[in-house]
Amino acid sequence: MYEWQQQIQIIVDEIDECIKKHRDEALTLQSLSRRLGYSEYYTTRKFREISGLSLRDYLRLRKLAFALWEVRDSNRSLLEIAVDYGFSSHEAFTRAFKTAYGMTPSAYRKDPIPVVLRTKIHPFDRYFFGIGEIGMAKTTNDTNQESIQIYFITVPAHKFLHIRNYESIGYWDFWQKQSLIPGQDCETICGLLDSIKGKLDDQGGSESNSGSGHVIGYLNDPKGRVCSWGIPLAECYGVRLPLDYQGEIPPQMLMMEVPEAEYIVFEHGPFQYDQENSSVEEKVEEAMKAFDYENSGYCLDTTPGRIGYLYHDPERFWKLVRPVRKL
Repeated sequence: MYEWQQQIQIIVDEIDECIKKHRDEALTLQSLSRRLGYSEYYTTRKFREISGLSLRDYLRLRKLAFALWEVRDSNRSLLEIAVDYGFSSHEAFTRAFKTAYGMTPSAYRKDPIPVVLRTKIHPFDRYFFGIGEIGMAKTTNDTNQESIQIYFITVPAHKFLHIRNYESIGYWDFWQKQSLIPGQDCETICGLLDSIKGKLDDQGGSESNSGSGHVIGYLNDPKGRVCSWGIPLAECYGVRLPLDYQGEIPPQMLMMEVPEAEYIVFEHGPFQYDQENSSVEEKVEEAMKAFDYENSGYCLDTTPGRIGYLYHDPERFWKLVRPVRKL
């Protein structure tokens, strides 16, 4: 039923890989359609049908997103960056950049304000479509004690730039509800967050919530829904920033200061997303329920305003960070 979504996902993954490696020869419509074994016309038609934009426009905007990160973070000349990302000249790069972001590359380098980048699309996700896992988990052990690390940490004071929802239950429901609010849909918010420099958790990832510094937040708030942990929480999505961050705050987002505090961490190592995501989530949930707080000297801190985080990066970990206080 989802054959073409899977095929387009192959192209999307190939595009990002080729852009990273500057392999422009593999980014032609001919090469990409040949990769799937379909005609150029049929590949183009199906890409637009599934993604909502033309393959040509998507490719151009993804190149510009990668180029923007180089403009923001490197000292390389704008001409070098333009050539690396397939633009014929400095002028062509400047025109495309200004059309996409409303300013020239040189102006952005001087003042890197938040702009909406073209994030990587995900036309096929087994869990979104309700298909479930492929096969059995392979990278985990059989017991929570062996597969989940549990430890306490002190997290330094920082800022949290985010959007917030008091009614949602879970990741997919969160974004479905946010899509009904102008300017707070997943594509817009993730594009803005991807453009922000100095994220504390940024590992240089090129897609949302996978090494790019994005985190899911759970804010203790009486207005929020009661979660499976029995705590009223507001679900959030955003990035952690240094306490001295003074950059522009997008108008549809909130900024809060988070004081230094203690947390408990439930961490599972790298896993195969397609094969193990649900299994890993269950293991973390079971470990949280079974943890003996009484003998640890700590208890969960349910004080309104305390916030915890979920890091979901299959190449590194599934990590839930919950606020605690000493008994």
